Amino acid sequence: MSEEDIQPPTGYRQWSKQDRFEHTNGPIFIHETYDPPAGQGLIKFFAEAKHCNSGGAVHGGMLMTFADSAMFGIAYEHMKEHFGVTVTMNNEFLYPAWPEQWIEASGEVTRATKSGLIFVRGQIFTQQQILLTFSGMLKRISKLRE
Repeated sequence: MSEEDIQPPTGYRQWSKQDRFEHTNGPIFIHETYDPPAGQGLIKFFAEAKHCNSGGAVHGGMLMTFADSAMFGIAYEHMKEHFGVTVTMNNEFLYPAWPEQWIEASGEVTRATKSGLIFVRGQIFTQQQILLTFSGMLKRISKLRE
């Protein structure tokens, strides 16, 4: 399946066509209201061969990239018009992921400080099982370097 063939699931839209890294590694889709139905992830991507390692499983680096993107989606209400950077991120791999299925992520903000630190935790999953759990800290910044 080519990237052009992958359409957003109902209620989702492509997250960003401007973020070259996410666009190249996706496409990644986010729920239009940031409030998906129970059992659905806030963000998701359709795993393809381009996401896989030589063993045929989705590459761990892709899952960590997706977890990093998920943290920003989860922290959306705290980011609004700001940019952000990842300060720390921890990942625990539980099961391998395989191509030709939707991989999703959901989570929560556990704390947001006045100074702009946002603590997030979540999970990456398929319809069958949780693949990876993650936690991390983001830093809200007002402007990217020019």
